[in-house]
Amino acid sequence: MGGGTAVMGLAFRVLLVGRGLRALVRGLFEGESLVAVGPPEADFVGAEAVVRRHFPDVLLVDLVSSEALNAIERIMAQRPTPILALHPGVLTGQQAFQALALGALDVMDRPMTPGPDFWHSVNRKLVMLAQVKGVRSPPSSSKAKQPVLEGPTAPFPLVALAASLGGPKAVATVLRMIPRGFPAPIAYCQHISQGFTEGLAHWLSTETALRVVEATHDAWMEPGTVYIAPSGGHLLVKPDGRLELDTGPALRGFRPSCDMLLTSAGESFGKRCIGVILTGMGRDGARGLKEIRERGGRTIAQDEATCVVYGMPREAVLLGAAQQVLPLDTIAPTLVQWVDAC
Repeated sequence: MGGGTAVMGLAFRVLLVGRGLRALVRGLFEGESLVAVGPPEADFVGAEAVVRRHFPDVLLVDLVSSEALNAIERIMAQRPTPILALHPGVLTGQQAFQALALGALDVMDRPMTPGPDFWHSVNRKLVMLAQVKGVRSPPSSSKAKQPVLEGPTAPFPLVALAASLGGPKAVATVLRMIPRGFPAPIAYCQHISQGFTEGLAHWLSTETALRVVEATHDAWMEPGTVYIAPSGGHLLVKPDGRLELDTGPALRGFRPSCDMLLTSAGESFGKRCIGVILTGMGRDGARGLKEIRERGGRTIAQDEATCVVYGMPREAVLLGAAQQVLPLDTIAPTLVQWVDAC
């Protein structure tokens, strides 16, 4: 039951960036390999915010102006995401090479009147690029920098927890050792079959002194409470301490996505965030845990000896996302110590 949330028919999330791009697209989203997320097309100035909100797997950016290059630079500095740039044939090739230098993975020439064959080739390229890990590019100027949240900015410390196969039992072990009055909320994403999260909340309530509930949209988090991502939706956290439920497409096959929760936690709570990945199959959560660490938060991965499946924690370790690799019975005491120091 712990690994039952992988969504069949994996589709990659695509964000279109560029004025008028949607009107040119013909057949790009036919089939089941790609799904559009976000507004019909994001403008260049607001593209980074849209990427943060919708977690695309890959971006299609139209190089119609220097604003497109600025958008690529900001995105690759703050939320690295695979980018395919389209180069209009009426422009010189200079912008194409600048886009690659700023972090775009590939460039394709866009005809003035692109037909279905062109968009089918774009489809294939996007599917390939969506499976490449984004690498953060250093900003070339201070305007692309965004300060990491300092401790006093966040309203309280936050623990963001991710698990899959074997997770409920492991989470219960951790929560039993956390005392009532724990001064941080815990946001918890569990890969579990549809319809079981309400029962999971009730069961965990009998295993811990903490309050355990299914997360609801726009609710304010409270310290000492565990918020479980409901099956079939993504759980995000906001800087002011509110929760957000996103019913958009699956991210890399999962809904809820551990990566989406952990990434939003790191971005919203910065140094006051603690990320934890427990037992589970696959790699969901590794990128999000790394985001927490890169933004000054502290991170834990469960060790191999105590995992039912050493999949998700292993991927986090290989990615350099785990500050500590701990046996299950030492995770709760470490959380108590770290939260008190936040």
